[in-house]
Amino acid sequence: MLRLEARQQASVIWRYASPLLALAITCALGSALFMSMGISPTKGLSMFFWEPIKSVYALSELLVKATPLLLIALGLSVCFKSNIWNIGAEGQFVMGAIFAAGVALMAEVDSHAGYWVWVVLAGMLGGMLWAGITAFLRDTFNANEILVSLMLVYVSVMILNYLVYGSWKDPLGYNFPQTKTFDAVTQIPKLIAGTRVNIGALLALIGAVALWLFMFRTHAGFALQVGGLAPDAARYAGFSSRKALWTAMLISGGCAGLAGAFEVAGPLRQLTPFVPAGYGFAAIIVAFVGRLHPFGMVLSALLMSMFFIGGELAQSRLGLPRSLTGVFQGLLLFSLLACDTLLLFRIRWRAIPTMHAAHTESR
Repeated sequence: MLRLEARQQASVIWRYASPLLALAITCALGSALFMSMGISPTKGLSMFFWEPIKSVYALSELLVKATPLLLIALGLSVCFKSNIWNIGAEGQFVMGAIFAAGVALMAEVDSHAGYWVWVVLAGMLGGMLWAGITAFLRDTFNANEILVSLMLVYVSVMILNYLVYGSWKDPLGYNFPQTKTFDAVTQIPKLIAGTRVNIGALLALIGAVALWLFMFRTHAGFALQVGGLAPDAARYAGFSSRKALWTAMLISGGCAGLAGAFEVAGPLRQLTPFVPAGYGFAAIIVAFVGRLHPFGMVLSALLMSMFFIGGELAQSRLGLPRSLTGVFQGLLLFSLLACDTLLLFRIRWRAIPTMHAAHTESR
């Protein structure tokens, strides 16, 4: 009989092996899913794990998808390590895109070449303001940040639709709900010529290094982690929980808003109703698969971007629903939660005694 036996301390090996086992389980369950739909598992899994990396162009698109995921996940990891549950990064991403688009639409013919910097800063400000609403309500009224941040996602989407269907709608856009294409001076400079990869990918990597330095090499980062792991000890040490709340939420909102700015002023080049692509929610999985560590999240962001691209390819080439992306994301998350049991418990085999053995033992 198999049983779980508590460990004296968390397993270091399974801390890193658990995500790999979860990925293997996800692939196995995905194969079973493809077989149930009459599709070859090899052909189905190749859409998710081979097609996104088989060429230079495919790799460039992988970076395009991974950039917003990594930026948002970096900000969320600060919140989660501080025991602050910001679930509304999607809304902060959307508001960052709206603020960035608003500044981009104000550009004129004679605007200077560095105008895109103001677009990016506006996006960051939009995300911080939206996250600040959650921080204010939590700080002032002790409102639950999970519910507040999540509900604000829907508010941000309504504001987006109001703008693209209303005052910001391109009069020359054949009645499509979208703004005009942004001027060249507002668009994010390309990092690799001939691709859609912009400098946002480089800044995301720099952000991972900066976050590592902040969390593990500064007093403020140490205070945030102590507040998340042991709130009573943090209060005893004189660390301000209020300061931690505002710091974590503003960093998280700023990162999400920055991702939104890079998205609309980069690959999209305009504001559309399709800006909310689910990056904010997928970044939660990225953060936990990456163990809330900056460099681990770089790898998990690449993995999650493969799921996004694989879902699009499965839709166009195999005729499968696009929701398959969410299925794979969910499989990975639940597999990880199950495998994380091995961090604190080990599996033991205990033989069930036979009736004769039990009778002998009782005598």
